Amino acid sequence: MVGLRRLRGGEGLPADVLFVSLGSTQGLREVDDALAGSLERAGARVVLVRPSAPRAVRTMALTDLAWAHAARRVAEDGLRAHRPRAVLYGSMGAALLWPRPGSVRIDAAMAANRPGHHGAWQRPREQLLLRSCPLLVPQSAEALAEVPRPRPGAVVVPPPVDIGPEPVPWGARDVAAVTYAADPHKKGLDRVLAAWRIGRRDGEELVICGGTRAGVAEAAGPEGVPPGVRHTPAMPRDAFVALLRRARTFLIAPRREDHGLVQLEALAAGCRLVTTTAPGAYVALGVLRATTPRLVVDDPDDAPALAAALRGALDAPRRAEADDAARARRILDERFGAARVDRVVADELLPALLG
Repeated sequence: MVGLRRLRGGEGLPADVLFVSLGSTQGLREVDDALAGSLERAGARVVLVRPSAPRAVRTMALTDLAWAHAARRVAEDGLRAHRPRAVLYGSMGAALLWPRPGSVRIDAAMAANRPGHHGAWQRPREQLLLRSCPLLVPQSAEALAEVPRPRPGAVVVPPPVDIGPEPVPWGARDVAAVTYAADPHKKGLDRVLAAWRIGRRDGEELVICGGTRAGVAEAAGPEGVPPGVRHTPAMPRDAFVALLRRARTFLIAPRREDHGLVQLEALAAGCRLVTTTAPGAYVALGVLRATTPRLVVDDPDDAPALAAALRGALDAPRRAEADDAARARRILDERFGAARVDRVVADELLPALLG
């Protein structure tokens, strides 16, 4: 068990909210930490609990079971120690074996992202939990639409996107493209490398963030990793944001995208986003269609089309780059800025959690 972390409030007082965070990925940890902080700023006494990673197992169904058991144990400890008024589970995975019904944060429903044998026990369990869940807290309206009916009421709270300072000028960016491949298959790294092999010009570099060297090699296939590719393992958040501010484009071709927070962060940093369509909520795709729809490729397996979109992004006039970045950052601030998220948490989410 990671332990209990009190974020706000006097010792000995019951917590307002026990937040059970699965924390199985860096992204989930960051999103949960941000929501806990927003609840604190709204005046809540929040305790966040998070389990240590369980032993690795072979299948997705067993992996979810191991994480669910770990989440249950820290939730039970938190309930005993802090007597919370409300419980919020950071994902459906954290809630699967809950010791007490609570509200559930939704990045993706098990019904949507655990097809076939991968979700043999999770999908029926999710339907059972929805009957007792008092409130859903989806990251987007698109994520809510994937939750099976009947379902409880909901308050949509997106993860905040840090808009940051003005983007680095186009001419000062020395990295042609960045992609994120913590899960190479899901993020479509094979498709990205196929497009890069076609569209790259001499001197241009693609930086692959996350994943393993073996995963990159597998995605590259028998032709091998193309020229101009550099792989870097997971890096601290500040370093990743700094890399995005040096990059001209963010290139990705996911097989499923539950939200696309990294893509939104890339847009905030001034990158041009080049992507394919994908199943899932994929909120970032909607932003891109509203700003630079020419950079969306409808056929995920059309490597030449993805390469052409990449070249269009890299070769566009600098004035167009500045206009694209300004338009994207304006939409991001209006929809996902920290101040807006804090207002939703204070005005809608916290009252709904505490009744």
